[in-house]
Amino acid sequence: MKHQSVRFKEFGSPADVLTYETEPEEKLTSSDLKPNEVRVNIQFSPINPADLNYIQGNYGIRPDLPAIPGVESSGIVTESASDKIAVGDLVIFITRVGTWQSQVTCAADDLVVIPAIPPEQAAMLKVNPLTALCLLENYIELKPGDFIIQNAANSGVGQCVIQIAKQLGIKTINLVRRAELIPELLELGADHVLLDNTFVVEQVREICGENSPKLACNAVGGDSALRLMDAIAEQGQHITFGAMSMRSLKVPNKFLIFKRIQLHGLWVTKWLEANDHPTIQTAYHRLAEWVAKGQLNQAIDTIYKPEQITQAITHATTDKRQGKILLDFS
Repeated sequence: MKHQSVRFKEFGSPADVLTYETEPEEKLTSSDLKPNEVRVNIQFSPINPADLNYIQGNYGIRPDLPAIPGVESSGIVTESASDKIAVGDLVIFITRVGTWQSQVTCAADDLVVIPAIPPEQAAMLKVNPLTALCLLENYIELKPGDFIIQNAANSGVGQCVIQIAKQLGIKTINLVRRAELIPELLELGADHVLLDNTFVVEQVREICGENSPKLACNAVGGDSALRLMDAIAEQGQHITFGAMSMRSLKVPNKFLIFKRIQLHGLWVTKWLEANDHPTIQTAYHRLAEWVAKGQLNQAIDTIYKPEQITQAITHATTDKRQGKILLDFS
């Protein structure tokens, strides 16, 4: 067997700087591991926007070069020097170890053992589902029947918000840019799907009446973020976790003074750094249980082998996809 990896030696366009490499796989056993280390055979790794930014050098973290990308993945433990993780466990990575490779050796604390779910879904559990759960539970107490509103509702996080909110009894108002996206989000469980335009705030008021959304999830910025501020209730929480429009927030004073809304930012990496391992494991076990019951699912468009990395990256950067692009290291 050969060890496979996808690497980059300089920052730049992913299609230009990524290379597929192979080398002989080291013949190692558990005795070669340091205390509390484990060895994991990678199964699947998704291509996320954060991975692309990381390769371009535009992410919040810049690695030493050469580097292996990959912020999330699923894998099976093949060797363990930890009393917390056993050979055969299905694991996901909660710290950045570079998962676009066929095998990783890391500390047990870099991993969370999860219940048996499809490995393709496990590979996508770290980022989008956890972001959605944090949005819904970390900023304001929401009760069954309460409304929340989000833009970019067709995004990976947006679709997770819809599905998790459904399990919690929370109603969702979902903004999208294209009318053809409306039916698929309604089928996913969205309560309302509206076009993100100048008329949407009035539509939200007609839907909600006195029960205005208490929470706004902003992945876009710019004018779309302002519409969310206008639509939420007094003392509502407005959480920014993405900036798809690449436009900054310019907040009218009236929203801060008279509506007393609160603005927050969420980067799930910092949430993981701030919480202890039992808290993180509890969150991922909840998410995995929803996946196991068919209540939380992330769509997959195409699965590529790592040697097809140029084709996979090109596909991942197109708008016309019906889900995630995965790399198959299994």
